[in-house]
Amino acid sequence: MKKVIFDTDIGIDDAMALLFLHHAPDVDLIAITTGFGNASVSNTTRNALYMKELFNMSAAVYAGAATPVGSALGEGYADFVHGKNGLGDIPITTPMCEAEAMPAAEAIVELVRANPHALSVVAVGRMTNLAMALALDPELPSLVKELIVMGGVFGYNGHRGNVSPVAEANIAGDPLAADRVFSSGIPTTIVGLDVTAETVMNEAYIDQLRQTAGASGEFIYQISRFYFGFYEKIIGKAECPIHDASAVAYLLRPDLYNTEAAVVRVATEGIAMGQTIHDSTRRVFATDDWRDLPTCNVCVGVDAPAVLAFYLSTLSEL
Repeated sequence: MKKVIFDTDIGIDDAMALLFLHHAPDVDLIAITTGFGNASVSNTTRNALYMKELFNMSAAVYAGAATPVGSALGEGYADFVHGKNGLGDIPITTPMCEAEAMPAAEAIVELVRANPHALSVVAVGRMTNLAMALALDPELPSLVKELIVMGGVFGYNGHRGNVSPVAEANIAGDPLAADRVFSSGIPTTIVGLDVTAETVMNEAYIDQLRQTAGASGEFIYQISRFYFGFYEKIIGKAECPIHDASAVAYLLRPDLYNTEAAVVRVATEGIAMGQTIHDSTRRVFATDDWRDLPTCNVCVGVDAPAVLAFYLSTLSEL
């Protein structure tokens, strides 16, 4: 059984990932920590509470960062992707439950301290809450069991950035936070666009979910209408990559992915702001910026059909 903290800026694909965790029999979801990104932190926290209530989740919800720790690429929220409420503008009732009083960064530290070497963190938004947690407790890297991050892009399988030619949105939304986390020594696997963009849901797949996954399948169908509309404008097809749910897939089935160990740094300013830059050679360069730093596991390949089948079977309880 994996004890999990889900760190998220709940938008449409985050909601798909949260339902993956909720249905997975080998997951004990103990906390949902929220932050800005796909929507404001007030909206992402409301979305977490709404889903907690709607699907009877026991996980505590902690509200987190409203702004980045450093400069960010771009301004505002991705409402053109996720809708103004972050969940495809479906009707949302005001949740009866409330977030915990403790801020997300403090909660991460407290929960990890209470469960040393036993907590997996799945982070699918900006790295801000984690960077703030590291600032509160520099010993965190030795206590977290594993960190699975959906973010970044490294150029594998022909994929490039989605908010600049080289930058992915989660990393570009707080590059300094991401650089601090990736350099910290937390055992980290990065599930970037290199593999998430290879794993695609189309309308036929969503229809299968709707038919077999009960309330979760219907919920995904409803929120995906806005999401599919966005992608249809961009690529001319009514389909979407499985971004955030891919991080959950790696958590549960790492055998479905190929990885490479590499030092990962993030460009925090200039034209390449938000770019994830990796080196697996351990060569001596003219710069010390990669020297003697801990490595992350970078996902470079994926068995996409198996991931799609795994997601469907988990939510459908087949």
